[in-house]
This record gives sequence, structure tokens and C-alpha cells, in this order.
Amino acid sequence: MRPPLTGHGLTATLAGALLLLASAPVDAAPRKGASEETVKPDFSSIETAGAAKALAAQGRLVRVLLFPAEVGGRTVRENMIYITPEAAAARELVIGTLVRLISEGSVDKMEVTPAYRGRSLVPAAITLRAWHSSKAGSFEPTIQIW
Repeated sequence: MRPPLTGHGLTATLAGALLLLASAPVDAAPRKGASEETVKPDFSSIETAGAAKALAAQGRLVRVLLFPAEVGGRTVRENMIYITPEAAAARELVIGTLVRLISEGSVDKMEVTPAYRGRSLVPAAITLRAWHSSKAGSFEPTIQIW
């Protein structure tokens, strides 16, 4: 498991490099044994940046910041990941809620933890945890990717 990215207030602090990127295109295959309606992608073979970029060029993945720019994430290689377009849409909704919570003063700390399967560069899920340093409660959505 890779460490979470954490931020304090609106300034993100990246917790070191998350990914070592290489290049060699590989295709993601659908999981076997499911009907076409319920087939979920399987990105377990996507182990290089080149493979992820190739799927992004096909529209099957999109590059986003793991720790969102809207709350202080920086556009650096260690903060860039590839996720499905559907997960990106869910991420946008979560970010909207986070921005609102920050503006209300309900949140002043945040961490983002990706969950990976095997050696895949595409996280299977992303959990965001936002809380206030002096108030009870937290906001902890998980975005399923594959």
C-alpha cells in the first residue's frame, strides 16, 4: 500500500513519490465471467506510465491529481494518477463537497489514500478523509475505480 497524501488547510504536502513511471503499452482486459452489462474493467496489467497513457489516448482512462488542485494539490508527477472517466466524474462531486466543507470551516485537514491491486498503476479505489483539527466528525468517501 502506498502512503496517503496529506494536506493541511488549503496547502497540500505530498508524502513522497507515489509512482515510479516507465513506459511499455499494455491493454486492460475486461474481467471474465460477467455479462456485457456488468463487465468491469481490469487494469491489473497496467504497470507502466506508457500503458496508462495509451488507455488515456483511447478515452478509457483520464489523468487526474490524486490530491485535488482545488484543495491545494500540486501538478507534480508524484500526484498524478490515471482513473476511469466514471471515477473522475465521481471524484468531481466529492471535490465539490470538500470545497464547500472547507469554505464553511468544517474541514481543515485532509488525506488521500489510493488502494492498489498488484503492480497496477491504476488504483482500484481512492479514499479521501477530511476532518477539522478541533471539531468532531469527518468526511470519508471512497471512490471505486475498478
